[in-house]
Amino acid sequence: MKRPLSLAALTVLDLSPADMVSCAAWAGYSHVGLRLNPATPTEAHYPTIGDTPVVEDILARLQDTGVRVLDVEILRLKPDTVVADFEPFMATGARFEARHVLLAGNDPEFDRLVDNYGRTCELAARYGMAAHIEPMPWTDVRDIAAAERVMAAAGRGNAGIIVDPIHFDRAGDTVDGLAAIPASRFQYMQFCDAPAERPGTTEEILFQARAERKAPGEGGLPLGELLRALPDGIPLSLEVPQMALARTVGPFERARRLREATERLLAGL
Repeated sequence: MKRPLSLAALTVLDLSPADMVSCAAWAGYSHVGLRLNPATPTEAHYPTIGDTPVVEDILARLQDTGVRVLDVEILRLKPDTVVADFEPFMATGARFEARHVLLAGNDPEFDRLVDNYGRTCELAARYGMAAHIEPMPWTDVRDIAAAERVMAAAGRGNAGIIVDPIHFDRAGDTVDGLAAIPASRFQYMQFCDAPAERPGTTEEILFQARAERKAPGEGGLPLGELLRALPDGIPLSLEVPQMALARTVGPFERARRLREATERLLAGL
């Protein structure tokens, strides 16, 4: 069975959400990821929650193309989080038949973070989704071990961890460390490449992660080792922002090239 490949929103953030669906179909992906909440204040924001024309357009594109939604993002668990406020997001994700919700941990108080995460898992479960924390080295859940501590304390059956190769490497995580975590935590992963040399500052890490990653197989990250350490065949969400390339190559062609690069890498394993 062919491994599912999903086009992550950050890869083609120059498109509207509905056009991301069309792009995924054109470029040969089985799935797409949708960003219902903006991750930064500078990116475009579309009315993608509730009964809006944008939501209706997305639903129509999904129907027309047969592309499925792998995940919806992003929810941030912060000190002032009120989990009930996430319900419109979850309800819209369910309308798209999304399988997973992507979260970031932005709360330094562990017990409060665990409580809010557990409540978010319960809310996601009501809508048929799993809730995955993505460790990022500039957040309060900076690495895989920190994410697993949250998972274990929350004790929810639909809790998950997203491995993103660039964050995994920049946080100092190792493939050996994955062995201590239940395989059920890993239901899908993000996929990209980057230079082997780690940036020296948090600002440089952020810029590289958000704007200048490399296509799988074109950098120095241990992608083969990661794939072998995680459950076989889990979907890959291709999250590869390439700001410099985007000045000369359009989003549809960039998406196609990334899918082809990923398939070449997978074929060589």
